[in-house]
Amino acid sequence: MSNENSFSGNIVDVVNQRIFKGTVYVKDGKIYSVIEEPVDSDVYIMPGFIDAHIHIESSMLIPSEFARVAVTHGTVATVSDPHEIANVLGIDGVKFMIENGKKVPFKFYFGAPSCVPATPFETSGAVLGVKETEELLKMNEVKYLAEMMNFPGVLYSDEQVMQKLAIAKKYNKVIDGHAPGLTGEDAEKYARAGITTDHECFTIEEALEKIKYGIKIQIREGSAAKNFDALIDLLDIHPDMVMLCSDDKHPDDLVKGHMNLIATRAVAKGKDVMRVLRCLTLNPKKHYSLDVGLLQKGDAADFIIVKDLKNFNVLATYIDGVLVAENGKPHIESIKEKQPNIFKAEFLAANDLQIKPEGDLIRVIEAIDGQLITNCLLEKPKIENNNVVSDTDRDILKMVVLNRYIKAKPAVGFIKNFGFKKGAIASTVAHDSHNIIAVGASDEEIVKAINLLIESKGGISLVDGSENSSLPLPVAGLMSTEDSFAVASQYENINNKVKELGTRLHSPYMTLSFMALLVIPDLKLSDLGLFDGKRFSFTELFVKKS
Repeated sequence: MSNENSFSGNIVDVVNQRIFKGTVYVKDGKIYSVIEEPVDSDVYIMPGFIDAHIHIESSMLIPSEFARVAVTHGTVATVSDPHEIANVLGIDGVKFMIENGKKVPFKFYFGAPSCVPATPFETSGAVLGVKETEELLKMNEVKYLAEMMNFPGVLYSDEQVMQKLAIAKKYNKVIDGHAPGLTGEDAEKYARAGITTDHECFTIEEALEKIKYGIKIQIREGSAAKNFDALIDLLDIHPDMVMLCSDDKHPDDLVKGHMNLIATRAVAKGKDVMRVLRCLTLNPKKHYSLDVGLLQKGDAADFIIVKDLKNFNVLATYIDGVLVAENGKPHIESIKEKQPNIFKAEFLAANDLQIKPEGDLIRVIEAIDGQLITNCLLEKPKIENNNVVSDTDRDILKMVVLNRYIKAKPAVGFIKNFGFKKGAIASTVAHDSHNIIAVGASDEEIVKAINLLIESKGGISLVDGSENSSLPLPVAGLMSTEDSFAVASQYENINNKVKELGTRLHSPYMTLSFMALLVIPDLKLSDLGLFDGKRFSFTELFVKKS
């Protein structure tokens, strides 16, 4: 027995760039007819939104729970790089994401992570070599080779990097890029190697140069990095070479909105609505060869009904003809899911964090609010009982990274601008290898925050005197299997409590998560020690005056 429905209103035809009154007829999940005719309805029927580049793991939700929130905002598909879970669980982690995503009516398109681990100067849970990359790219479910962060490896023809690029070409899979600041001959060489996109442009000049070499620009506006204002004018001159993406979307931000917010901002900036919608639908569909419908006869019935084309207030979302969200409420049921993980760290004691003074000055990481980059400062250490400790008066706090894949000694450094007067926080969301990272006002509180995560096998935690808070993330220490809206509420509550410790950082957990990201200079801390991102080598904590 066939399933037939019809939908009338203002039909937004992104492919042919026109809007007309009419009716869309749906049968068995497909659009079998679109008729232009007078109708008594003022709603707009348009293709559903596509996020052209996102790490689902950053939402702290498994794919099935991410979908439940995303559909309420009109998102029907994502181009997803499972890089984070791959660093913890390897190829099994990627397959977990694919299989969980299949259990709900949502269109997840996953890539094969290209850089696991990100560097040899940290301990990850897995390695994806050439063999594993080919195994993934062979799969029909894997649509592309995910962001090639190792752009120096491309420029200098690193053997393993070039083999991965060759495998992607062998299976006719597109290759995503990641090359902040790359211009000139280097950008041209990067493009010639087969790189087709970049989401790391900070200036319109850089973006235009990459477009000149055939690289499509993904304008990113997520929870962490925001390039919308710098790049949105690209829509006026290169609407065919632009896509829109979030990259990372934390759970509290996701419940407030997704690609609909980017569409709203672009239209408010005076951008042509058809160009905006092209970048959110047609362009990613064509670039990645996605089977997402665009309201054309024979297409999958993937569409949304919105009140207007200014605020994109989503009234209903349909995927393959199935109503998946209505008036802000998902029609997708939660899935009971397993919780794969690797967690072998053992409980610490406060004396495990003791650092004996060995110089006149210490190197201190200077965190910058809203930025991934840091500075390196030289500061006089505060010493108590032959132990270098946090100095809350000068805002120089002890920071710890603990290997969670094997039993190991913690790596200890110091950081400025967290502003804690008391307490500590810890997280297993620590790019890119996702070891335990913590910062706090005292050794005792830092250890307490770390031990809370060891007990829960991953998540985020907070210690404030006798009050402890935590959000367990038992799937790879990155994601929860609980209800998405409950997770978002818990995250928001803990994030707000951190402000009571004295910080002025907009998002302290997010800032902390990037303090172990070694590929971004100047100074970072891995589980193996303090790392100089400019020299790309380890460095000493202590500096002796000459």
